[in-house]
Amino acid sequence: MGVIEQNVSEREFLALEKSVDYSGQSHPLGATIAAGGVNFSIFSRNATGMDLLLFDHEDDGRPARVIHIDPTSNRTYHYWHVFVPGVKAGQIYGFRVHGPSAPASGLRFDAYKLLLDPYARAVVVPKNYSRRAAETEGDNTATAMKSVVTDPRAYDWEGDTRLEHPSSRTVVYEMHVRGFTAHPSSGVGEGNRGTYAGVIEKIPYLQELGITAIELLPVFQFDAQDCPLGHVNYWGYAPISFFAPHQAYSSRQDPLGAVDEFRGMVKALHRAGIEIILDVVFNHTAEGNHQGPTLCFRGVDNSTYYILEPDRSRYANYSGTGNTINANHPIVRRMILDSLRYWVEEMHVDGFRFDLASILARDSCGHVMSNPPLLWDIESDPVLAGTKMIAEAWDAAGLYQVGSFVGDSWKEWNGRFRDDLRDFFRGAERSVTRIADRFLGSSEIYAHEGREAEQSVNFVTCHDGFTLNDLVSYNQKHNDDNGEGNRDGADDNRSWNCGVEGPSDDPIVDRLRNRQVKNFLTFTMFSLGVPMIVMGDEVRRSQRGNNNAYCQDNEISWLDWNLLSRHADVHRFVRLLIARRLRRDLSAERRRLSLDQLLRESKHAWHGVLLGQPDWSANSHSVAFGAELAGDGVRLHLILNAYWEPLDFELPLVSEGTDTWRRWIDTSLDPPHEIVEWRAAPRVDSRTYQAAERSVVVLIAGSGFENNSELEIPEILKH
Repeated sequence: MGVIEQNVSEREFLALEKSVDYSGQSHPLGATIAAGGVNFSIFSRNATGMDLLLFDHEDDGRPARVIHIDPTSNRTYHYWHVFVPGVKAGQIYGFRVHGPSAPASGLRFDAYKLLLDPYARAVVVPKNYSRRAAETEGDNTATAMKSVVTDPRAYDWEGDTRLEHPSSRTVVYEMHVRGFTAHPSSGVGEGNRGTYAGVIEKIPYLQELGITAIELLPVFQFDAQDCPLGHVNYWGYAPISFFAPHQAYSSRQDPLGAVDEFRGMVKALHRAGIEIILDVVFNHTAEGNHQGPTLCFRGVDNSTYYILEPDRSRYANYSGTGNTINANHPIVRRMILDSLRYWVEEMHVDGFRFDLASILARDSCGHVMSNPPLLWDIESDPVLAGTKMIAEAWDAAGLYQVGSFVGDSWKEWNGRFRDDLRDFFRGAERSVTRIADRFLGSSEIYAHEGREAEQSVNFVTCHDGFTLNDLVSYNQKHNDDNGEGNRDGADDNRSWNCGVEGPSDDPIVDRLRNRQVKNFLTFTMFSLGVPMIVMGDEVRRSQRGNNNAYCQDNEISWLDWNLLSRHADVHRFVRLLIARRLRRDLSAERRRLSLDQLLRESKHAWHGVLLGQPDWSANSHSVAFGAELAGDGVRLHLILNAYWEPLDFELPLVSEGTDTWRRWIDTSLDPPHEIVEWRAAPRVDSRTYQAAERSVVVLIAGSGFENNSELEIPEILKH
């Protein structure tokens, strides 16, 4: 049986009843509250010994109790387990794992290092946490992150359930928990700024904007010190626990505060009709390369959790961060699935965006698998059915699977939509044919799969790269603040600064930038697929030209709420675009039409400056599109003019000449005329329309535009 030993320097030996069975159970993994105590279980194939350490406080340098887990009576297969009576939720704990330190054989055990439980549902971080102490020799107990026992049942969800909005009525807002309210201008109380509670305070803003889902940058507990010296890992793509919400995002700093506060945020968002999608990082951890710290997986069972090079002392690096998780190993596969199920069942999240998801298709040697077990497990898991699954379908080693990602229900970040749309509006050659396909759901990429139009997640900007404002304000990246000599971040930005690099007081330049911003937003919202915008793009947030602000936990990355009044016209523009999109006809989705079927059944046509004569040549920079939205009772005529001069476009007749076109959007006009309420659109009596240089025009006709006001909060958000 497991033997509980005294830590002589701390307290007298704790008397326990001899009748208690301390052997525990191998299942479930992690710390599980049971009658009278807690069952602890952890997997390690190669360990020779295991100690469970219990602490009174997160910064304790010595444990209150040490439980030696007997390798004979307390080990089943490769699962080490022990039942400890009297332990309750909130108990702080960690493991010391004994075994050989033989890097050449892929073994990196270090019994001096305190390790997190891979299944810990909560993590505490001491104020003097030290990544450096976890990298160097010696005991790091006082400065190590520690796990916390939780009780998933000890929360009142008050009937909360997932929302399951249809994809055709989904608009995604990618945001950062801390960056959303950290700026003093947010109006959030100082104690709640940058926290889950802060997000709750700003839910009315999200409702008014009209978005239906927030996609949070990583909220799994991560190592904020995983970055260059003098900086902070802000984005959070440095996970060290796949079950625990990041403690620093909680306004409460008690051991269970982050878990309950995260749940409170989810419940409040659901009441407002807003789904929550988590950006999850299952491709690497914060333990880095062979010189990295020992925080959890490296010390628990290194060769199980990571893909190793033929030289077993080195890590395969398909993530670009120093290591790669061995995702298709049976044990790791189970952990990832258990994590996803936990966040769905116990934390009520609505979906996941998988960072560098193509890595999850690699086997233990790094080879790409045609039918990766993990991806099919996720796809077919009944608990996960109905959740939104979004893949970033590439990795850092050149594997690019946009349009070919495994599975029947996965949606994909469409990187080609981003690149082609940027090319078109900066006036690049050979971009018209590509932009036409992106507008219709990227059919050349996706139609062959027989999937719905919303397989493509359409975006122009995301956390990684320029903001929308910077996309039209900078020709080159300006990442000097990152301390890497401007070598980090992408060089292929496909941006255009509108004639001046960086901020400009020239009203002509700023007016053009404003127009370009609205051009991008209009195209994104009108295209077939799921639109995604990034926090602050609706008010022209700038990162001062930094396209890799992963280590900038400051005003470079935070949302400055003063921009809401400074760029009120852009904010209004986005609100009206989203409101109209959320009132689209759902008949195609109800009938489960694929993208190919939808395009074959729809009445649409491409035009140029002359009707029925689109110019698909390499030097063309303009195109027009006409369609009949039968379910909405609306005809649409879209004009895209990325040329540097005005062009006159012929307009088709409306209803055999008995009606007329009306102008809903013309991005070249000054606010508030560049977009008007749907039912207030002014008549266009001419048979032609002059589209100004670098502008987008949307004309509408029919009876459908007379119904509803876009300024109302859409019904989908009224919960």
